[in-house]
Parts: sequence; structure tokens; C-alpha cells
Amino acid sequence: PRVCVVGSGPAGFYTAQHILKHHDQARVDIYEKLPVPFGLVRFGVAPDHPEVKNVINTFTHTARSDRCAYYGNVTVGRDVTVGELRQAYHAVVLSYGAEDNRVLGIPGENLFGVYSARAFVGWYNGLPENRDLKPDLSCETALILGHGNVALDIARILLSPLDLLRKTDITDCSLAALACSKVKRVWLAGRRGPLQVAFTIKELREMINLPGTRPVLNPADFTGLENAVKDAPRPRKRLTELMIKAALEKPGEQAVEVQAAAATRQWGLKFQRSPQEVLPTADGRRARGVRMALTRLEGSGDSAKAIPTGDVEELECGLVLSSIGYRSLPLDPAVPFDTRRGVIPNSLGRVEGAPGLYCSGWVKRGPTGVIITTMNDSFDTAQSVLEDLQAGVLDVSVSREGFGAVGSILRSRGVRPVSFSDWEKIDAAEVARGKAAGKPREKIVDPQEMLQLIGH
Repeated sequence: PRVCVVGSGPAGFYTAQHILKHHDQARVDIYEKLPVPFGLVRFGVAPDHPEVKNVINTFTHTARSDRCAYYGNVTVGRDVTVGELRQAYHAVVLSYGAEDNRVLGIPGENLFGVYSARAFVGWYNGLPENRDLKPDLSCETALILGHGNVALDIARILLSPLDLLRKTDITDCSLAALACSKVKRVWLAGRRGPLQVAFTIKELREMINLPGTRPVLNPADFTGLENAVKDAPRPRKRLTELMIKAALEKPGEQAVEVQAAAATRQWGLKFQRSPQEVLPTADGRRARGVRMALTRLEGSGDSAKAIPTGDVEELECGLVLSSIGYRSLPLDPAVPFDTRRGVIPNSLGRVEGAPGLYCSGWVKRGPTGVIITTMNDSFDTAQSVLEDLQAGVLDVSVSREGFGAVGSILRSRGVRPVSFSDWEKIDAAEVARGKAAGKPREKIVDPQEMLQLIGH
């Protein structure tokens, strides 16, 4: 059987890995629109979290299998259609993730100084489409809308001492911009309360322990919460207890003076605040603050809803980062897509009404969860493919040409794919450039430069 996977992030690689491991004759081709693989492991994981990127070793092992091939620099839906892939392969798995962000849908969202978390993360992580972002970091106060791990990542990057960042694979140009940054106060605002935050304890602990930075949490936000979390699941309980501790802890006087002198920067959490409008400066061009609707909670736990109370407040800030979630886009008119939920309608990864077409990862279940969630989800989809092969739902008696057919189509359209060994040349060049600068790698952010490097 010839299987094709679209997208080379964790969902794509884990799907390929599972199929290759459990079917000793299957051949898997992975298509990726960028020349370089690994998706959000390369472009989403924070530069100061190198341990999370270790999964790249597993993915590399998969890509080097003699039954697996990688074709980068190929945009499915433009260079080759899903219909053409379905004719060339017995099964096609769409694992292309979420390449857009949810919008706030409020006035002033397009003012200068307002950015999506997705674009900002892409900028400091070297995602080619965000390399020219040039965010304005000339203000003292930044506001991040959202209480997830991505919001904390951004706050940490904005406030981290440069010496810490210099040792990471953060891009050169973002490091230079952060070196000139005037930002010294970051607020993270969410519509709901402390019991509904979506970040995890590891990220919160890192933020609390960030050198030269102190948390400013309002004790009133946490009163009475000890009782409320008594019966909560353990992770939620521990997370809330850590926030309470950070909010209520009173260090000794001497410690306070030392801390205040050392901590020139601060961050804090604001709860039950929903953005209504980004307020413009007098010339109407840039952001000067955000008007927030105060909310009250109806219901409890994860299902609590934020209802506006009618009261509002204004928060001054020159930088607004909206971290309210990623969003998948339809890839090809031939593929069913639920625009409301932003996913491909499917049952256990089998795309509805399209036998032989599958999906895994964020485009299958929505943009939530960490790499391990995506791994399990992708194994489930791969299992559906294996079951359909075994049950004869996929007719393997008809031979399919796989890349033999697709390669001809790409050639006729002037598209030159990038192989995995091409990527390894780019990888080696990045690592060598990084070594010269004392960091793990210096990412190349321009696809043209990548292609020149491998002689394309």
C-alpha cells in the first residue's frame, strides 16, 4: 500500500511512524509546503524549551526509513490537488494543522501594535511567513489576551533576560529587537477566572521563577479558592495552589528590598476581562490601550461561561497580543470542511463521505493539546488506515504509482520538491551558523536562501 501524508508536523510524522511500524510493506510519502520539516515543533515550541524538540530525533528516524520519503516545498491544493493525490495513493492522510488564528472581532483590531500570538511566535521562531513582522516593542506595557501556554510563552520571551535567550535557537533578528525592547510590564487577561486558566503548572512555575521579574497578582482574585479546588482534579488543584501562593506570599522585608531592586520587570494575570475595543492614539493609527468588559461567571469549572456585567475599564498598553487560539483552513474545495468548528468532519480520522481520505492532528480535532495529545490522536487515525487496509476497504490489488505519478505532475508545473537529505544540508548549515554564535542553531528564515543552499 502507498500512503501519502500531507503535513510534516507531529501529526504527520506520528501517523507515518505508526503505519510503517505496524505494516511492514506500506510505503509512506510525506508532503510539506515549506522546504523544512517538523511544523510546530520547529516553529511553535518556545526557543527556551529545547527538551520539547527532542521528538525531532524520532521524526528523523522515521524519515530516514527506506519506506518513507519526504517532499518539502510542495503546497497541496496549489502545486498538486487532493484529487490527484487520491489517484496516486491508496490512502491520503491530511495532517496539515492549523495555519491561521482566531480573530478577536472587535474594533481597532487592525491598529499598529496589535498582533496575533501566532504571528509573534512565528516571528521569534523563524517561520518564513512572519519574518518581516517587525513588532513595535517601544512601549512599557504589553497586554496579552489569553490564559494559555502560548500566552505565557510570549510573556516569558518578552521579559526574559537576554543572556538566557542568547543561548537558544531564537532568530537573530528577534533577539536584536528584544535587545532594544522597552517592555517591562506584561498583563495576561482572560474572560474567565483563575479556575479556568488553560496554562499548565510547568509554564506557570517558569514564569514565577523568571530572573529579574516578579509576579503581580491581586490577592482578592484568589480568596476562597482553596475550598473551591478541594475536590478538583489534581493538576487543576496544584496549579491553583501555586497561583494562590504567588499571590499571597509575603516575603520578609529584607527579601522584598532585594527582590524589588533586582526585579525591574513584572507580569500579572487579570481575570474576568473581555476585550471590547482596541483604543487608538490621537492620530488614529496605533494602539494606546484596550477597553475591557468586566464579566461574571455563570456555572463552574471548565464549562463556566463569562457574561458581561455592563461595567468596563480601560487598560493602557502600546502592544496587544491576541492569544485566543489557532484555526485550521480548508485545503482544497474537494475536501469537506466544517468552517464553524474549523475541522475536517471525520469519524476516527476517516473523512466523512470520502473513502480513502483521512485526517489527523489539529485539523481533525481542533487546535488543542500538547505533542503527546497529537501523538495519540495520530496513532488512532493510523490505526483506522491499517484496519481499512486489513478489511479490504482500501483496494490494494490496484497498484498506485505514488510519487511516480505526483513527481510528473510537479515537474509539469515547475515545482521542485526538497528531499530529506536536502533538509539535512539546511540543518547542518543552521547548526554551523549557530555554533559560531554559541547557540544550538541559527535558523534560516528565507525559503529562497534555503533553496539556494541546496542548489535548487
